[in-house]
Amino acid sequence: MPTAAYAIITPVRNEGDRIEETIDSVVKQTIRPSRWVLVDDGSADKTGPLIDAAAGKHPWIAAIHRPDRGFRKQGGGVIEAFYDGLKLVEQESWDFLVKLDGDLSFPGDYFENCFKRFAADSRLGIGGGTIYGELNGARVEDSPGDPPFHVRGATKIYRRAAWQAIGGLIAAPGWDTLDEVKANMLGWRTYSFKDLPVLQLKPTGSADGSWQNWVKNGLANYVVGYHPLFMLAKCLRRAAARCSPSVTVGLSWGFLSGYVKRVPRADPDVVRYVRQQQLKCLCFKPSLWS
Repeated sequence: MPTAAYAIITPVRNEGDRIEETIDSVVKQTIRPSRWVLVDDGSADKTGPLIDAAAGKHPWIAAIHRPDRGFRKQGGGVIEAFYDGLKLVEQESWDFLVKLDGDLSFPGDYFENCFKRFAADSRLGIGGGTIYGELNGARVEDSPGDPPFHVRGATKIYRRAAWQAIGGLIAAPGWDTLDEVKANMLGWRTYSFKDLPVLQLKPTGSADGSWQNWVKNGLANYVVGYHPLFMLAKCLRRAAARCSPSVTVGLSWGFLSGYVKRVPRADPDVVRYVRQQQLKCLCFKPSLWS
C-alpha cells in the first residue's frame, strides 16, 4: 500500500441531500487524509449541521461556515470557499492537496489507487478519477469528450510541487482548466484516471440550470485564452452533433461576453501557450487537445 499524506478541502453549498454519502466515502478510505476541511458556503439547508456532526465525530475533519452571499457565484464562489479551507492546512505537512466536491461517492480504496498512479509517474502534477453519472439506471461517463489533459474540478489531486509551481487557483470560471494548462506549460502532466470511477450524485451544472452552465463554460474558455478559431470549431462541432441549440448558443454567448465585459484573462504567457496548442490541434499536429 502506498503511503501519502494528503489534505482534502471540500466547498459545499446546499448539498444536504448528498454530503453524507461523500462523508461516508472519505471515512471508509484505506488511506485517510491527515485533514479534511469542509467549508459550508452559506447553505440554507441541512448541510451545516451535517458537516458539524462529522467534525464532532472525527478529529481529522474540520468544519468552516461562510455567510450566505445570497446567490451562487459561478466559478469564483467555490474557489473563495476553497481558500478559506486552505488557510487551515497550507502550513501543514502534506504531499497532496485535494479539491473534492460534496456530491460524490467512491470506493474505499479510491485514494489509495490514485496515489499509486502518482507513484508510477513522477511528472504527474494533477490527477483524479473519472466522473460518472446515472442515466436510466446505468452509469455513464459525464463528459467523455473532455481533452486528455483535463481533470474534472470535482475531484482534483495536486502534487505539492505542482501546486506550488502553478501558484494556486483563480477565483473565476475556467479555474479548473487554467491550472492544468499552467502545469503542462511548466513541464508537468495532467490526466484523469479512466479506470477509477467517481459517481456524481447530481447532474453537472444542475445547480445553475443548463443555459447558465453553458454560458459559464463559454466564459471559462475566454478566461483561459481560447483561440477564436478553436472556439468556432468547438461550437460548430457541437452543432454538428445535434446538441441542444442552448449548448452552442450558450457557449458562444459566454465566450463573446468576455470580450464585451472586458473580463480579465489568464497571464499573456499562458494565453499564448493555449493558442499555440490549439492551432496545432486545428492543423492536426500533436497538442494538449489531440
